[in-house]
Amino acid sequence: MHLVRKTVFALLILTLAASSFGAGYALRWRQTQTRLPLLEEAYQLLIEHGLKPIPAEPAMEYGMIRGMLQAYDDPYTIFLEPPQNELEGNRLEGRYGGIGADIDQDSHGFWRLFPFPDSPAGKAGVIEGDRLLAVDDLRLTPNTPVDTVQAALRGPVGEKTRLEIGRPPQFEPIEVIIEFAEYPLPSVTWRLAADEPRLGIAKVNLIAASTAEEIQHAIEDLKQRGAIFYILDLRDNPGGLLDAGVNIARLFLKEGTVMEQQYRGRDVQTYKVEKPGPLSEIPLAVLINHGSASAAEIAAGAIKAHHRAPLIGAPSFGKDSIQLVFTLQDGSSLHVTAARWWIPGLQPAIGEGGLQPDILVSEEELQTGADSFIQAALSYFLNSP
Repeated sequence: MHLVRKTVFALLILTLAASSFGAGYALRWRQTQTRLPLLEEAYQLLIEHGLKPIPAEPAMEYGMIRGMLQAYDDPYTIFLEPPQNELEGNRLEGRYGGIGADIDQDSHGFWRLFPFPDSPAGKAGVIEGDRLLAVDDLRLTPNTPVDTVQAALRGPVGEKTRLEIGRPPQFEPIEVIIEFAEYPLPSVTWRLAADEPRLGIAKVNLIAASTAEEIQHAIEDLKQRGAIFYILDLRDNPGGLLDAGVNIARLFLKEGTVMEQQYRGRDVQTYKVEKPGPLSEIPLAVLINHGSASAAEIAAGAIKAHHRAPLIGAPSFGKDSIQLVFTLQDGSSLHVTAARWWIPGLQPAIGEGGLQPDILVSEEELQTGADSFIQAALSYFLNSP
């Protein structure tokens, strides 16, 4: 999703109302020479004859905006009130209350911890590859749902949680106390696979301006640690900056077109590979699922269209539109679908059911305990010529 933030001080037509209501409302409305006379008429009748009092501002304006967007009928053109807009901004900044660690299951179903740099988990003594045996009173098994584990590792900032971990190679239990903190989630985290140290995994959490550079750094670090096969993990990645998604694809491609886009009334804009990417030769697989969307689909789709690496997992979300995000004067925001994008030669198109994986991970495989996506990628590498 291409995010362009602007401050809009006079957005009468889009908000369907002036900045406030009250005695002077009708005069201000007429002064603007609105093209919405029915709305003015209906509002005046409501003031004059309605039994219930008029809602306090800005509730009426917000309702008008939502009604307008319902009639506009585009699922990605949305309105966010100030608190929602602030939360969305925090999500894009990647902040959350937790211990600052990634989790994964090895081939035996054991949960493993991979702390992020300078995280609360790392500072408390957790090291990469520790087994997570329990969180407070929750004993973990291979059948514990991943959502349950993730929820247990999050909590109110300042509160503490007790982890029981097993450290390799003996995996003797160790108790660790960690205080939940608001931790900036890196756009890219990376590690060696728990069962196969030759397999490096670069997990892209959110696509930001620095993500391509972070991926390159991650791959270089993994290579120095012994990796010879690489996974670009785009699962549950909601996207981010369009240009950054293009730059991720350019890392892995030698030539050709990455994608094209078109805004209303403008010429088609083409994004090409300008020179062979620094990672265009490494053995690669890309993981996707239904949570992979927007700019993540640009990167994965371009890699697929150029037959650079297989996509492994489940069909992606299928979002081929670009939103401009306008911050309104009270801190609310309007997200407006302004353009479409596509990847030449890719069939079916992303908007027709999402990206289709080259290697599908079945529902049965998802129930096996270990991360079946990574296991499928490892099988691909080990069995490729």
